[in-house]
Amino acid sequence: MSKTFVIGDLHGCYDEFIELSNQIGITKNDLVISLGDIVDRGNKSVELYNYFKNRENSIVLMGNHERKHQRGILSYSQEIVKVQFADEYTEFVKWTETLPYFFETNEAIIVHAFFEHDKKLQEQKQEVLSGTNSGSKYLENKYEEGKFWSDYYKGEKPIIYGHHVVGDKPKIYNNTYGIDTGACHGGKLTIIELPGFKIHQIKVNNDYWKEEQSKWQIPVLNAKNWEEMKIEFIHNQLSKLSYKEEVEIIEFLKGIENWINNVQNTIITIKGKLEEITIKLKEKHKELFNKEVAKLSYRSFIFKANSNNLQLSDLEKILNTPQKVIDLALELNLSEIPNRKSQ
Repeated sequence: MSKTFVIGDLHGCYDEFIELSNQIGITKNDLVISLGDIVDRGNKSVELYNYFKNRENSIVLMGNHERKHQRGILSYSQEIVKVQFADEYTEFVKWTETLPYFFETNEAIIVHAFFEHDKKLQEQKQEVLSGTNSGSKYLENKYEEGKFWSDYYKGEKPIIYGHHVVGDKPKIYNNTYGIDTGACHGGKLTIIELPGFKIHQIKVNNDYWKEEQSKWQIPVLNAKNWEEMKIEFIHNQLSKLSYKEEVEIIEFLKGIENWINNVQNTIITIKGKLEEITIKLKEKHKELFNKEVAKLSYRSFIFKANSNNLQLSDLEKILNTPQKVIDLALELNLSEIPNRKSQ
């Protein structure tokens, strides 16, 4: 007889999941339900994605971490996963769009995070079920301070949920089962077997999130599209990361700082070049000056230079990303192009 196994927040803890699955004898005929957050923080998000994508009789709910990827809202843990997935990332994001927000069996209602106690399952907000920040704020306004949705739940059918770490043991209260037991932080991975609500656990010996944060800092920084960022934003990023003490990171950030300073110095060079071109065009074309300048992609700068009105601030406002500076420097045939990877 096949069984149903509900998995707590995995967060990349693939090895422990496989080990516990083998220990409790999950077979290919059993239904395996992840209540979401299979990715981020842990060390093997890609392996878990491939497991659930390829396994028959499996369901993954939309957790707030999958939803962040799906909506392109990336903080550090998502940026790490994006680098880990590499060329598979677009396919992964497309896969997240297929994830349901809840699942119901004969024995239980299964959601990732929250449940409004006074609404039917089909009436629940996606933000509530998946545990987004907006979903959390919505419930904070609904329930009195210090109270949780499970304090009010009186439904006959049990609810299994995750999202909030409840400690080493599941939180069983008011016919609800909280089973996020902090696997990726060196806690435990919890599985509930249905029917019967039998609890299975395995200890995770590594604080994967702590390890991953340190391990992936340089790859994540290097993968950022610095060229397309606004120059002002780059300076803000450098300021935010100035607290870093690791030698490798300090050296990387110093390289970015030198590069962005070079980019800004190139804008000054571009201004001089534009003024030089303006003089040559006037000498060469005389009465046809306006007609010839109109053919140029950077004509607005030339017209301003011709009226002695080209200000450095004009260039800085329009050439507000390194790539825009590089593109114009190439078009003007400058001898030195501020390419980041050649710095």
